[in-house]
This record gives sequence, structure tokens and C-alpha cells, in this order.
Amino acid sequence: MLERKTAYKVINKVLKDNEMSSSLLNNEANKIKKNNGNHEFFYTLVKGVIKRKLYLEYVTEQLTDDNKFSKTDLKIKILLYLGLYQIIYMDSVPDHSAVDTTVELTKKLFSQNTADFVNAVLRTYLRHPENIKLPLDDIERISVEHSYPKELIEKWVPIFGIDDTEYLAMYFNEFPEINIRINNTATSINKLIPYLEKRGVELKPYPGVDNIYKANKAQVILDDVAFSEGYYSVQDAAAALVVDLLAPAKGENILDLFAGPGGKSTYISEKMENTGQVISVDKYPKKVKLIKQAMERLQLDNIKLITQDALKYGPIAPAYDKVLLDVPCSGWGVLGKKSELRWQTHQRYNELLKIQHSALHHAAKFVKLNGYLIYSTCTMNPVENEEQINKFLAKHSNFKLVPASQFVDKRYTEGDFLKTIPHKHQMDGSFAAKIKRIS
Repeated sequence: MLERKTAYKVINKVLKDNEMSSSLLNNEANKIKKNNGNHEFFYTLVKGVIKRKLYLEYVTEQLTDDNKFSKTDLKIKILLYLGLYQIIYMDSVPDHSAVDTTVELTKKLFSQNTADFVNAVLRTYLRHPENIKLPLDDIERISVEHSYPKELIEKWVPIFGIDDTEYLAMYFNEFPEINIRINNTATSINKLIPYLEKRGVELKPYPGVDNIYKANKAQVILDDVAFSEGYYSVQDAAAALVVDLLAPAKGENILDLFAGPGGKSTYISEKMENTGQVISVDKYPKKVKLIKQAMERLQLDNIKLITQDALKYGPIAPAYDKVLLDVPCSGWGVLGKKSELRWQTHQRYNELLKIQHSALHHAAKFVKLNGYLIYSTCTMNPVENEEQINKFLAKHSNFKLVPASQFVDKRYTEGDFLKTIPHKHQMDGSFAAKIKRIS
């Protein structure tokens, strides 16, 4: 019951108060572990219900009287979502257990009358799940069945087509394997594989991506002393490819704007073998603290941390061999990991475009002659990607685009750009362009 009650509390905060799930999840999962609870079940329940909210709401609405549903408090709806999610998506939970535990939790939190209502709705679904009818229109069906805002699916279809839009939607509803990056300044893959195998962890390489491996047991990876001692880091293959495109070299002076939480900064440092200097700038103290913690864990000392708005960073001077600009974006490529983001991705969109535009023009001022600027996002949205680069190059004849295929495997490129598509490449979605200052 502890896991379900805590899941209810977290989901309520995310859906009702618009809080971010990641920090809440970590804090509550640690408490559950200390009480010998099943934190993995808790994690799945929270992430799953938040992702599948639209479909669960759609089902609930069909199982209840229209007038009663509209008047039902969100707190009660969330209990119904909890029960239905276990029934529909969690084969490990028997149907009777999903119903009984949800009803019992409702009774504890509210009243017998409310528990009776929840019981009736869940049992109605169990008697006739076939009565739930999906919309006939493709866009509406994908939106409802896979639980995404309709306006997001409407944006995806012209870009990816109906079939790939549905594959993408399905991919993000799965629970991705954890990726690790080997710290070659401290160990090697030949040493790490047998070490982790003894702990039941299997590592699988990504084709065409050096130094990144899929791992099958996330909790073991995070809890093992090898992680705390800095022998590896958690980083998605798509993020590592951006650093490969940057191609850091020993002794270089590199600027990383919007650096938090530091995965790319630390990988740059490792590739430079702890030589030269990486200037990591982020305006959020919490993110800068995370970079500092990663530096200490990985024993890296060539990173200088600066807590400042990247758009105001200075003094402005063309002093850097390479500048990494990993801008804020809509986050289409990480919807599988950030469960609530699909419900927020339309917010601040126009503001994000302005930030990206301003950041590109600001970052370019720091690139020395024959130096490079990398513009990267974790989205597959052409408006935030190719269009931003094309606009920049139209106004800056002293920069030229460099083919990404010169630095990363061609399977992860499209035209001159680095582009990863989640359901095709089994990694986060990302985009990056490398441009060189030529005069």
C-alpha cells in the first residue's frame, strides 16, 4: 500500500500543481527503499499514469455519467487512473488486486461512498473492456490511444507521416533502458564488462557510437560503487553523439553554454583527458551543483563553473576553440524520460524560439577564427533545428556548415546534420549542427 499511496501523492502534485516528477520521484523512491518497499513498482506506476493520463481519462469518462464525471474532483480521478493503469498495462498485478488496493486506498483517503464509486467504475471496465471505443480519425485515435495532446500529434504527422508518428508515440510510452558512458580516464570497457556481469548487468554497445552502452539493470547501475567512484556515468547515446560531433581535442579552450546538468561538459573533459579548459555556464544553481558533484565523482579538474544566464555571459571575445550551445527546446526527443513534458511542450514555445535565436547570435561571438560552434537540441522539430541554423547562416557569411558525417556515423546524420530518431535509433531524439568560423 505504501507504494500506491506515495504514487498517488506524487501524481497528484504533478497533475494538479504542475510540479516536475523527476525530483519528486527520486526523493520518494529513496524513502520507499528505506522502508523495504518496491520502489521500481512505484516508479512504473507514477511514470505510467502520467504518460497515459489522456487515455485513462478517456476510459474513465466512458465508464461514468457525463455530468458526474465533469464534477468529479481530480483527486478522485487520479485514484481511478491508478486502478485502471494497473488493470490495463501492468500484467504483473492481478485485476482483483488492482481493484481491491485502489478501493482500500480511496477509503483511507476519502470515504466509503467514494470508495464504492471507484469500485463500481473499475469493475464496470473489467466486465466490458470491449465497450471502450477509440476515435476513427487517425490523428484523434493516436492522440487518445497513446495519450498525447492532439495538437502535438498534428505537428508530428506532417513531419513523420502517420505510421512513424504512431511508432514514435508508442516508443515514448515504453520504459527505456539506461545508457552508461565509460570513463576512460579511470577504467576501460574490458575491465567493466566482467565486473558488471558478476552483478547481473549485461552491457550492449550501440552500433556506430563509441563508449556508450545499454544496461539492463538501472538500479544496480545507479547503486554500484563503480558509479560513485566515477568509472562510468549515465548518459544517453544521443547526447554523447553531440560531443562526438564537437570533437574536443587535448589542450583546447571550450565553452559550454546552458551546461547543466553537466553530462556533455564532463564528457568533453574526459575526451580532453582532463587537459585544457571547459567553461561550463548555467544560470540555475541546482544544475551547477550537479556539474560540481559529477566533476568530483569523475575526478575532473579542468572544468570551470559559472552560475550565470548564458545569454548574458561575458566578457565577449572570440577566445574559444569550440563552443557548445545546447539550447532550451520543446523536448520532443525526451518525452519517454520526462513523463509530464508531453502535457507541457506547447507552453513557452514562442519564447523558446526567441531564446534559441538569441543564443545562436550570442554564442557565435565567442568562436575564434577557424573555431567551431555546435548548436544542439533534444527535439526533432525542424522549426527549432534546421530553420534556426538556416536563418543564422543567412545573416553570418563568416560561418559555414560542416557535414556531421565527418565526425559521427552516417546512420545518425541527415544532410549535413546530426539527427537521431528515437524509434529508429533506440535513443533520445536529437539534432546538432556544426558550423565553422571562416573569417
